[in-house]
Parts: sequence; C-alpha cells; structure tokens
Amino acid sequence: MVAAAEAGEGLKQYYQQHIHDAQLHVRQKTHNLNRLQAQRNDLNSKVRLLKEELQLLQEPGSYVGEVVKVMGKSKVLVKVHPEGKYVVDIDKNIDITKITPSTRVALKNDSYVLHLVLPSKVDPLVNLMKVEKVPDSTYDMIGGLDQQIKEIKEVIELPIKHPELFESLGIAQPKGVLLYGPPGTGKTLLARENTYHCPRGRALT
Repeated sequence: MVAAAEAGEGLKQYYQQHIHDAQLHVRQKTHNLNRLQAQRNDLNSKVRLLKEELQLLQEPGSYVGEVVKVMGKSKVLVKVHPEGKYVVDIDKNIDITKITPSTRVALKNDSYVLHLVLPSKVDPLVNLMKVEKVPDSTYDMIGGLDQQIKEIKEVIELPIKHPELFESLGIAQPKGVLLYGPPGTGKTLLARENTYHCPRGRALT
C-alpha cells in the first residue's frame, strides 16, 4: 500500500507539473497574441491613413481664384488666372460671411464650385521679418552708430510721422533702407530699435 501511495503521489506531481507547464505556455501564447493584435491594429491604422492620403492625391486639383464681388448668398464673382472671371456657386458648407473681395478661394476642378476659403497669400520673407513683440528699447542704447541712426530716422521714421513734408515737396516717400556689414556691427539691433519707434512697421533689410 505504501508503494501504491507513492506511485499515486508521483503521478499527481507529474500531472501538476504538466498543468503548470501548460498554463505557462498558454500565458506566453496569450501575451504573443495580444502583442500581434496591437501590431495589427497599428498597421491597420497606418493602412487607413495611407488609403485616405492616396484618395486625396487621386482627386483632381482645385483652381485657385480671388473673389471680386459677392453676389447674393450663393454666388460670387471670382477671378481665376489666366482663364478670366467667373460667377460660381458657393458650397453649402462655406460660411458666406468669410468671403469678401480679394479673398483667396479654391474652386472644384469639374464644377467650379467654391468649396474652400484659403488663407491670405503672404510672402514668406515678409513673415520672417514680422516681430511678434515690440522690443522695449531705444536708440539711446546703441553706441557708435549716430550717423546711421540719423539716416534711418530720416528715411524710415520721418515719412511715417510727418508724411505731409513729402507731400508738400512733391517727392515720393522712401521704401526702406538696406543695412549691410559683417556680423556683430549692430544691424539687427538697429532693426529692433526701429520697430520700437515705428510700431506701424517699416522693415529694415
């Protein structure tokens, strides 16, 4: 009976070990399954985005035009280069209040329906010269450039502050000045001071 008990205990341990190994194997497979499902979901998302991008690329391009005149609530007169001027319909999803003369718009290639209001066209170089915050500084902080400061004031500030002087003399106002020289000679500093004194904005190049 002792031998039978020992055999039964050994068989029990054998099956317990097999059950433990099987459970460990199941956990590993479950972990791999979860990992593969996550990869599948990620790949499906990428495929969906690529399909949407491909669909957009396959769509015909739009004509870019400029609004000349708003004609009621559903039509506008648009100038398209080099084709000419057209009276076109406005897509129902477009807010008519955002459409004013000189607004850049996109027209569908096939129907010429106005379907998109575009941002104003701005030269990238102009954007680079914009100042987000007017610097709190003055010409008094610059030394050794008195002659240059005087010339900048005459060319840049005088036409803004006293345009009547140019009108009375019958001469055109200067468009700007060109600052040149090696790095570290004060060009950027002069431009900043000019921004402080002329917030209406004339660019120094």
